[in-house]
Amino acid sequence: MSSLLKVDSELKAKVETFREQITSEAENLVANFFPQKLIDLDHFLEENILNVSDLKEIHSEIQFQLPDPIRFTNSHDGVDMKPMKRKLEDGVIDGNWRGETEMLVMPEGMMKCNAKLMDLIERVKPEIRTLIEKCNTVKMWIQLLIPRIEDGNNFGVSIQEETVAELRMVESEAASYLDQISRYYITRAQLVSKITKYPHVEDYRRTVSEIDEKEYISLRIIVSELRNQYILPLCLFTAASTTYV
Repeated sequence: MSSLLKVDSELKAKVETFREQITSEAENLVANFFPQKLIDLDHFLEENILNVSDLKEIHSEIQFQLPDPIRFTNSHDGVDMKPMKRKLEDGVIDGNWRGETEMLVMPEGMMKCNAKLMDLIERVKPEIRTLIEKCNTVKMWIQLLIPRIEDGNNFGVSIQEETVAELRMVESEAASYLDQISRYYITRAQLVSKITKYPHVEDYRRTVSEIDEKEYISLRIIVSELRNQYILPLCLFTAASTTYV
């Protein structure tokens, strides 16, 4: 049989210090931080910003003046290119086209996003990040508690491994909330671009309002889920910590 792996005493001391630090931080999280965060998020759900009865209150009206298009010519050093032929939609050849492109320039500058939803998102995102980071700390702590299988505590090991798997699921679900917020901004930007291109099509404007309402409802659900997920580590702590000998 091969000899036991020898670890440098200095490195072993540093690892032990790290273990004690993680243990202290995780125990404080489970005993104090998680219960307080659960209460804070419950109070957050009771705030007026998350209890709008009429969803029209979170609409953001899109107003802009439709400017005349500015025509850019594909020329170099002030010398126009020779006319290029292009085929029009009716099949007629246009021999006077010089590679010009029409572009719209907004006189008001940047089109603003929904300020009410943006403020709410800026409050929710730090809560998502906090949950991910704290669950990662608790997960590492439980992994450090897992005894060697040859110690004969196989049942305890299985419970702790299931606990780690549950915490990974919490992290993954919380990360998906961030993806959801990014998709909202991208989808809304595409719709607003359509409005500037087709300002007389009312359906695009209504779709933006529908997207805003959907995101508002989703944000409230996210806050509720964040609160509920702080209950999970508290429940898992009882099962995982009792297996430690």
